[in-house]
Amino acid sequence: MNFFTWKDNGLTNDCSSLDAMASRFEETASLMKKLSKKGFQLKKIHDNHIILHPDPKVFDQWGFISEELPFKQLSLISDEE
Repeated sequence: MNFFTWKDNGLTNDCSSLDAMASRFEETASLMKKLSKKGFQLKKIHDNHIILHPDPKVFDQWGFISEELPFKQLSLISDEE
């Protein structure tokens, strides 16, 4: 399954005001809601938050790069193409 690790430790490091921080949080919340509506899921593995999607085509449409091991990615390539 395609996935990437969500890291938020630098989300507001470059913000210079509370308003800028609030805007950044609102943008991030909006993105999380859109991902959820498109079927993305959150899974916690150890101390990491993994965002995944069962359909590799949907995952690719969002421009994400899968962190799945290469041999597992190759097994997702269909013979139809």
